[in-house]
Amino acid sequence: MTVPTDAVRDLTLSLPRAELPAYVYDLAALRAHAAAVRAALPGRVELHYAAKANPEPGILDALGPYVDGYEVASGGELDHVAKAVPGRPLAFGGPGKTPAEIVAALELGVARFHVESEHELHMLAELARQVVPDARVAVLPRFNLPVAAGSLADSSLAMGGRPTPFGLDPSRADTVVRLLTDGTYPHLELRGVHAHLASGLRAPQQLAVAGSVVDWAVRLAGRHGVRLAEVNVGGGMGVDYTAPGDRFDWAAYGAGLARLGDRYPELLLRIEPGRALTAYCGWYVTEVLDVKHSHGEEFAVVRGGTHHLRTPATKGHDQPCTLFAVEEWPHPWPRPAAHGELVTLTGQLCTPKDVLARRVPAPGLRAGDRVAFGLAGAYAWNISHHDFLMHPRPGFHFLGS
Repeated sequence: MTVPTDAVRDLTLSLPRAELPAYVYDLAALRAHAAAVRAALPGRVELHYAAKANPEPGILDALGPYVDGYEVASGGELDHVAKAVPGRPLAFGGPGKTPAEIVAALELGVARFHVESEHELHMLAELARQVVPDARVAVLPRFNLPVAAGSLADSSLAMGGRPTPFGLDPSRADTVVRLLTDGTYPHLELRGVHAHLASGLRAPQQLAVAGSVVDWAVRLAGRHGVRLAEVNVGGGMGVDYTAPGDRFDWAAYGAGLARLGDRYPELLLRIEPGRALTAYCGWYVTEVLDVKHSHGEEFAVVRGGTHHLRTPATKGHDQPCTLFAVEEWPHPWPRPAAHGELVTLTGQLCTPKDVLARRVPAPGLRAGDRVAFGLAGAYAWNISHHDFLMHPRPGFHFLGS
């Protein structure tokens, strides 16, 4: 179970029923967490926030003092983030970039392009020649690298080390480096190498992967007699929804990156966390509409559901939550209540997949009580299928803004 901050608890209990469900973001908690992450990282490591995790303008702005820039993965994110935090460095990644998106990024002066394929490299080179003929565009080819056996064993989502649509096959690395260094594409500059191979790793696995990526990149550059300015080892720091108090060990990770940096003092290392920065600051708060008994089990139907908070359905976990008893019952009809110890919390959708948390300890849970689902600050509202059944959208509240 995860416990809301006092500010989140007070708002959960004070919001009128008509304003539920709602997302509540504790920006003071976010700032404190981001500051601790930044303090754990050595000076030669730059921190970019992966905006795909949560692109709310309030979140982007709150992270501003603690990050060196933002990573975007679509033309829509590019436009949105550039407006929300104007003037900040942007890195443009993601597969399937369109010509129009690349042109927009060039016109915005995007600091780095993470190139996903040779086709994309050729397209970027020609469009850079047309759009910014007097500039050199910084390029980091993204490679789908092999990694040491077992390094990704605990990954919740692997994007490398096996056949995937992400990044360049390492067999094409020498060809790509030659294209970027032999004068074929004078408008492009090989700035470094990018690799994001997995999500959901703990610090030791993340360090092993980072070391493999940096060693591989340095060997690649050495074969061609070039020096890389930076290596981006991606994000994917683990968030454990089953044990919310067990957070990624940023201190150990920072110390490991410092040791890695000492081996390659000429390199700037860059990381791109998303979920691990913002997950803990967000809450999805709602109320119990009904409590039902079915075949020996009990279910509480809450206002809202996985069309607002898709994460538990997507990842197949139970969203951590805190329950709040509400004494007021303003209706003339009887108030349904749970009789047993365990209750499964579901939403309003007409599908058995609309489950937020299974068999939650909730003795005496009643209709009208409130629930705050934690770890809802990343990949929650922004990945959900909002319009299924056309229920009202939630409200949004930013505490400490």
